[in-house]
Parts: sequence; structure tokens; C-alpha cells
Amino acid sequence: MSLLVTHARLITIPTGSTDAGYIEDGWMLVEDGRIAAIGSGTPSVTADETIDVAGRFVAPGFVSSHSHLFTSGLRGLGVADTLYGWCDSMLGTTAHMTPEQLYWSTLHGSLDFLSNGVTTAYNFTDPLQAWESMVDGKRTGTAGMRPLEYHYRQADGTLDSGIRFVDASGMDATVGSDDEIFDRLQAEVAHTRSMDPAYALGSSIMGQVQWSPRADAADLEAEAMRRFGITNQAHFLESPEAVEHQQSKFALYRVAGALELGLMFGHFIQTTPEIIAEAAARGASMSWQPASNGRLASGVALVPEMLELGMKVGVGLDDQACTDVSDPWQNMRMGIYMQRSRTKDPLSMMPELMLRLHTLGGAEIMGVADRVGSLEVGKFADFVIVDPRSPDVGPLWHPVRSYVLAMSPRNLKAVYVGGQLVNRDGTSTNPLAEEASARLHELPAAIIPLRGHPH
Repeated sequence: MSLLVTHARLITIPTGSTDAGYIEDGWMLVEDGRIAAIGSGTPSVTADETIDVAGRFVAPGFVSSHSHLFTSGLRGLGVADTLYGWCDSMLGTTAHMTPEQLYWSTLHGSLDFLSNGVTTAYNFTDPLQAWESMVDGKRTGTAGMRPLEYHYRQADGTLDSGIRFVDASGMDATVGSDDEIFDRLQAEVAHTRSMDPAYALGSSIMGQVQWSPRADAADLEAEAMRRFGITNQAHFLESPEAVEHQQSKFALYRVAGALELGLMFGHFIQTTPEIIAEAAARGASMSWQPASNGRLASGVALVPEMLELGMKVGVGLDDQACTDVSDPWQNMRMGIYMQRSRTKDPLSMMPELMLRLHTLGGAEIMGVADRVGSLEVGKFADFVIVDPRSPDVGPLWHPVRSYVLAMSPRNLKAVYVGGQLVNRDGTSTNPLAEEASARLHELPAAIIPLRGHPH
């Protein structure tokens, strides 16, 4: 099947350019789920179906390079806390959830992302090792383990939603021998690799060196990256507590050789100039979560400085439990405003750059930019249709900047993955959407008797 989109304000985000790739009256041909041609004016091609978008924006689906999709039913928790208190409230609740409850929560969270125009996500699954409260940023390593099914069902929920994803698993490195730890991770990776590779784009490690009591945790993660050919994103230097202790762990990744393997740092806020310079020089990248960092009072990452040193940066929405609304436009605006407030310089974060970081930039650090992140021939046809006249924002003096600064989910009219409609006006086309919603609303009655009412 083929699809032709015509009369679009087309934003392509071309690879290797700082330009947004804007075409005032553009068209795009989709064949077999991939972009076959792009042009301007009257198209010279035909298709099985034609959509005249009549001057609406057509842009790449957003990429969230750092997400926890299982948290969709946990909004509003830990509002008075920074990271670890919030984690106690949220993950202290998931500690009582079954694999099936995690399946539906993940499916719901993935559909929520799609409803807001996010078509690809790096997804941290809730790890097999149950949550334990943190003291001074350290773990005791005494929490119990859950069965592999706990991870499998989260990956299944992501797949069944129709979102594209990189699946990240914790190594849970404080339980069992090293061989047992590697065997568990290998099984999780194998489960994800058995899925349709058009949707399950890769496997990754949820780096846990920041909290691990093991002195050799970084060596273990680096060995897993080499052994299984997978990536690694570590939550790192996020919280404003115990900063010196957090910073001391950077050397562990350096000595293990993980930076050269393309390690991604998630958040990366409590840095030093020396840490940033070395991370950039050795090939590490970072994922920036503006809305989450603000919600949890974590601080502001020095993103312009990182970019100046050549570090690759992507943007993530993090999770519904710490951004509350999975709104990529809000995330972009918060990022722009945070950097401009910090630097007192409007040029420190321009709208065109922010859009690139939340699309192609995220795909680049995830290692999937050959398939998603921009509207280019050969890539998957994952795109959004956004109407600047509904509600009407007025004249588009600079269309791309208006797209970033003045649009919101209320302007989002349709979301396509592989040229297939997955959401129209906030309503999912997925046949499991209604059941996912019903299952999610069953959670409080099922969990509160076990957990107690979370803060």
C-alpha cells in the first residue's frame, strides 16, 4: 500500500544539517511503511491513498530518548519530594504489581506517548530486583528478585502498542553470581530480539552504577555491552543530593572503557567541566529531560556547553509519573526556557535546535537514526499532522519556530507510524486501548491494600 501526503508545511529535520528542512508546500510519498519520495509543489507521483493536509504541519514523530512507560498509572505521586523520595513513592507501588499489571501499564503508557506524537521511545523497564529505599544515594543490595516474566510482559506491552522502542533492562547486579547475572540479561535481550525488528529497534542496559554497592558494577556493564552487542544508558548525576559521591562514580565508567563504547548518560546534571570534557572526548552522549528535571527539582543540565564540545544530545520525556503530561511541545519549551534563564542568552537554545534534539538527536544517541527521527527517503514513515489553525495561533511569521513555541497536543490531529494511522484527535486506533484504560483504573483498588496509600 502507498500513501501520498500533499499540501503540507513539511518539516523534515535532515541528517547532517542544522536546517529544519522546511518546505512551505510539500508532499511526501510513503510505500510499504517507508518514505519513498519527498518534494515541493505539485507531486509527480500517485498513490493508493492521498491525504491533502491543506497547510497543516507534517513533521517527524517525536523521539523520547529516555522513558519509563510502565509509570502511566502513577501520576501525581511524590510531588513534595526530590528524586529518591519520589522513587520511594512510585516504585514502592510497582513493587506490588504483577507481570500482567505491568503489561497493561506499559501498554497504556506507550499508547499515551503515541497520542501525544511520540513514535519512538527508549524504554527503561522496571527491573527484576524490587525497589528498595535509598540512603545517601546508596543501595544495600538486599531487595528481592522477580521472575523474568516481569520484564517480558513489559516488553510485550510496548510491542503491542505499536510504538517503536529500544528496550532497556537492569542487570540487577547485586543478586546471584556473575554468570547468573549475565544469563538473566541474555534472556531479556533474547526476548526482545525475538520481536518484530521494525518495532523492537534494539536492546540496552539500564545502567545502575550510580546506585550499585558493587565496586566493579561498571566493569560488569561494559562486559555485557561487548558480549551482547547492546547499548547502555545510565541514570547519572541526576539528583542534587550526595553530589560528591555521585561524581566519584564517573571514574568507574572511564576505567571500565564504557565511555568509548557509546555510553549514554541520562540527566547528567551535577557535572563538572572536567567530567563533561572527558565524556565528550571519549564518545559518550547524554539524554536531557527538561520537564522531569524541573518536576523533581534536580537542576538544569549544561546542554549548550556539552553541544559546544561535540557531545551528542537527545531529549526524553522521562515518564508520566514525573512529567505528568507526556507533552513533547511542553518539554521543548521548558528546555528552551531553562537554558535561556540560566545563560541569560536567547541564542543558547533556539527552537530549531530544540526540535532537532527531540527528534533526530534522540534517535542518534539511541543508535537508530538510520530508521527514525527525521522525514528522509528510506526511513520509516513516522509523522504527525499538526494544525496551526485549530486552535488558531495566528500568522506563521516563522513556521518552524511557531511549530515549537506555539503548538501543543490540542493542535495535534493525527499520528502515523509506518504510514499507518495510530491516533486521530487523541483517540487510539489500537484495539487494546479501551481495555488498557480499564485495567489501569483497576490498579488503586488492587495495590493500595498491599502498599498502603502512597504519598
